[in-house]
This record gives sequence, C-alpha cells and structure tokens, in this order.
Amino acid sequence: MNAVARYRPDRRTTVFWAAVVNAELLVLLLYFAFVTGVPRSLRFAALVAVPWVWVNAAVWAYRNTEVPAAPRRRRRLAGALAVGYFLLLARVGGLVLPGLGDLATGLRVVTYQVPPGFGPAVLYSGEAVVVNLIPYQTVGYLALAWLVYATVVDVSGSAAAGVVGLFSCVSCAFPVITAVVSTVTGGATFAATIGQGSYVLSTAVFVLTVALLRWRPGVAEFARLRRALGR
Repeated sequence: MNAVARYRPDRRTTVFWAAVVNAELLVLLLYFAFVTGVPRSLRFAALVAVPWVWVNAAVWAYRNTEVPAAPRRRRRLAGALAVGYFLLLARVGGLVLPGLGDLATGLRVVTYQVPPGFGPAVLYSGEAVVVNLIPYQTVGYLALAWLVYATVVDVSGSAAAGVVGLFSCVSCAFPVITAVVSTVTGGATFAATIGQGSYVLSTAVFVLTVALLRWRPGVAEFARLRRALGR
C-alpha cells in the first residue's frame, strides 16, 4: 500500500465531514438570507458552490496524506520544490501579480460583497506587487503544495518510483496549464478575478490533481485498469 495515501473511513471521519458540510450549508443559508436572497439561476448556485469544493478537497487531501520518514536532505528538497510550486500556482492563478505602479490603490478587504469562499479576501495593490488572497484558491494551492511535498519525500530510487514521480509532475502541471489557457483568475484586480469564467473547468482540474497526487498511480495500476476495461 502506498505510504502517502492510506485512507480508512471510520465513524469519526463521518462525523467530521457531517459537521463540516452542515457548517458550510449554514454559512450559505445565512449568506442567501441576509445578502443575496434565494439564488434564481443555476449558474450562480454553481458559482457559490465552487469554493467549498476546493476547500473540502484540500481538507480531505491533508487529512488523508501521510508523509513517510525520509532523510533530512530529501525533506529539504521536497520543501523547496513545494514552495516553488505554490509560488508558481500563485503567480499564474492571480494571487500574486506585478505591481501597478502609480495606479496602486493600497490595502482593502472584501467581505460580504462576494460569496463565502471568494471572501473575505485580502487585496493589496502596490507599486511593486499585487496580492489577491482569495480564500478558496489559497487553501487549494497550499493543499497541492503539501501533496507535492509528500510525493517528493516518498520517492525512492527505484525505476517504478521514477515513473510515478513523472506522472505526478504531469498532474502537477494541470492547474498551471489551465490557469494560463483559460485565464480563470488572471485579472489584476479582484473584480477581474471574479469576472472570469471556466470555474467548473478549473474546479474539475483541481479535484483531479488532488486525486492523482494522493493516489499517485503507477504502471501496474494503469495495467490493471486497462485489463479491467478490456473485459
């Protein structure tokens, strides 16, 4: 069994997720009751649900990913790669952008003006750098960085592990490529970020990436899947 991905659902896990989902539903109900009213379009309802999918997938990944024991040197390397990966996602995902020079507007916080998960967002527009700390994206990218860290730590010197590591790197690239191609959150301001489309696509890519980095399938798994599909 993979040391990075051991999942054993039990009663405590069920209670935990029931509490999490109930809390999220309560937050959404309060938001609808006091801010927007009942959503009248399926598109808006799906948009409101997007952040919670990211957050839940991130929490699930963190709770069910174990980092095996490894030499200090490998842990340092894994940490450096994870930090670099997070910064890359933050850049292409719009969390960190080049500054606006004389057009900088400083610090502001967006709260109830946007759906929960999109806010409360901390936004800083400076001359040298623009920072858009959007909760669901920040949590999601941190989770991906954590999974990359666990993956690198778990890699051994075997050829099979090398194949798995290569596949994991490809899956790591999914959210980066999607962010660049679809410009899901490529705007320089928070308004531009919210105004972009393709949230469903970016969410699907994120969930798939989490699943692949946790499962980390190798040649044997794909061979078994191929045989199963061929029957």
